[in-house]
Amino acid sequence: MSILRRPFAVAATWAATRYLLLFGVFRVLVLPGPDVTTDIHVIYQGWAQVLAAGTYPLDDVTWQYPPAAALAVLSPAALPFLDYATAFFLLAFLADTAVLGLLMYAAGRPGKSLNGAWMWAVGVPLLGPTAYARYDLMVTAVAVAALLAGVRHPRILGALAALGALLKVWPVLLLIRAPRRSWTAAVLTGAAILGACMAAAPGALAFLTFQRERGTEVESLGGLVFHAARHFGWNGRVQLNYGSVEFLGPYVSLVSALAMALTALAFGWLLLWRLRSGGPTRPSTPADAAFTAVLLFTTTSRVISPQYLLWLVGLAGVCLVFRRTPMTRPAQLVLAATGVTLLEFPVWFSHVVESDWLGILLLLIRNGLLLTASLLACRRLWQSTSPTRNLPPFPLQPARSTEPSTTC
Repeated sequence: MSILRRPFAVAATWAATRYLLLFGVFRVLVLPGPDVTTDIHVIYQGWAQVLAAGTYPLDDVTWQYPPAAALAVLSPAALPFLDYATAFFLLAFLADTAVLGLLMYAAGRPGKSLNGAWMWAVGVPLLGPTAYARYDLMVTAVAVAALLAGVRHPRILGALAALGALLKVWPVLLLIRAPRRSWTAAVLTGAAILGACMAAAPGALAFLTFQRERGTEVESLGGLVFHAARHFGWNGRVQLNYGSVEFLGPYVSLVSALAMALTALAFGWLLLWRLRSGGPTRPSTPADAAFTAVLLFTTTSRVISPQYLLWLVGLAGVCLVFRRTPMTRPAQLVLAATGVTLLEFPVWFSHVVESDWLGILLLLIRNGLLLTASLLACRRLWQSTSPTRNLPPFPLQPARSTEPSTTC
């Protein structure tokens, strides 16, 4: 048996790399560049103090998250015997452990593979300590659980997708190929959680205003325009704005609008695919569709923060659980993009901010990998669900079936 097919090898790789991640967030091992744990020690802990006082951070423009994000920010209170940052890192580690466990459990089912667990074991540490220094890992754990549970329990998929969406919006895309029962459960669960958040504290919807006013972040696809323009006399500037390092100056609003239009165009394509994909589907199709949708959302966004790669690694892991997924190559490209992301942040982030040749090269490679992965994922998703394609020699799940054909 190949070592790649041995669960022990996956677990050993995961354990070794997670020791390194924990050494990173506790500053035993220090990477060059900015301290990525500052957000936890300063920003998250400050939010937790405001939330504990009974209100959302109404006067803090860096609070740009849906109301259920308060649960993640307040979660270290569950470990009162530890200081805030230590408790947060431990909870991130536990969420990481849960994802590995889910992927390895799914791999033991007929027709499944350990490739998803390998994707998670290798992909997360490629992002460095940033993986444990943001609450995105917790959201990704909810998304992974939703997709894996949804194979047999569509209502659980809907409920968990709603929870994830109220934690950080993007998990709503898990429903792109979900049955009606999932959508019903999502609406009911989302309404209940949102109502509870609004009743618990004022300012639950303040994030909408702060998010709308964001500009073009220096690591985004659109940001490459201004990195190049700075070498040709563009007189704008780079500044910390709304919680991220953004470009400010002439034409920034235009590029931001174009990025939003590109996102709308991507969602239009997803809608067209959803309406057209009426033929038989693979067991992996719901996960493939969710991965493609989030990949498109990430690549076209005005902001591509490093932690966004965690979303893609987690969803790619779910796709790769299925032996016949068409998303193997896009997942490999995401894995490569995650490794490059560590170099552009935090290792050589100063070069990105300065728009020098190294910073631009890193962004060209990372964003180029994401763009290529997006286009390839779209192509493979379209082909794998086309009503006119030749049926492949493996079991298919009817597109409108109410009973799942596989277990996970």
